Amino acid sequence: MEEELFIANQCLTEYLIVSVSFSICNTVKALKDVGCNIPVASVATGFPAGQTPLKTRLEEVRTAVDDGASEIDIVINRTLVLTGRWKELYEEIRLFREACGEAHMKTILGTGELGSLTNVYKASLVAMMAGSDFIKTSTGKESVNATYPVALIMVRAIRDYYWKTGIKVGFKPAGGIRSAKEALVWLSLIKEELGDEWLIPELFRIGASTLLGDIERQIYHHVTGRYAAHHDIPMA
Repeated sequence: MEEELFIANQCLTEYLIVSVSFSICNTVKALKDVGCNIPVASVATGFPAGQTPLKTRLEEVRTAVDDGASEIDIVINRTLVLTGRWKELYEEIRLFREACGEAHMKTILGTGELGSLTNVYKASLVAMMAGSDFIKTSTGKESVNATYPVALIMVRAIRDYYWKTGIKVGFKPAGGIRSAKEALVWLSLIKEELGDEWLIPELFRIGASTLLGDIERQIYHHVTGRYAAHHDIPMA
């Protein structure tokens, strides 16, 4: 199958293994033992609610980086958004950025809990101003996750920020994206709003574990001409 998809000689180092904070050391060690260079990402800062004390959240970030995580997904304290405490939100994210050091930082806004699209736009700008490498819609645990209206607001905030600063920030919709066809819609949205230059892993990703199974089904169909049963697909 690898030969038919023209990926037989490709080195798959662009993908991430996402680990929860308490197992980062084991994950990094296991990858090293088999000679694999796939980077490890970790959630932190009281995921998914972000309601633990700031000192604890900062320590989570530092520990994850020390344990070998090269990407950190932080979650914001949504209370700060809902009460309009934008300066406090900025300071918290800035401290997380400092704690990340050289590690890549994705800021999860939890848009389903922010109350309005205006708040989504403001939170997106604050997160970027504080040094986020990516802004991400959701943890996947909220009742409402990635939606097109929210995505449009976030990518236009990214565009506005780029026009004013020249800094490119990535975007990641997460939660509720289940099919390859839906993924194509998201790709089209990014192409139309931000351009082809954002259609790279460094600036656009989709966070949806369920999606992986459908992509695998589509690849199976592309190669064999038929769809696989669920028991034929290991990742499903």
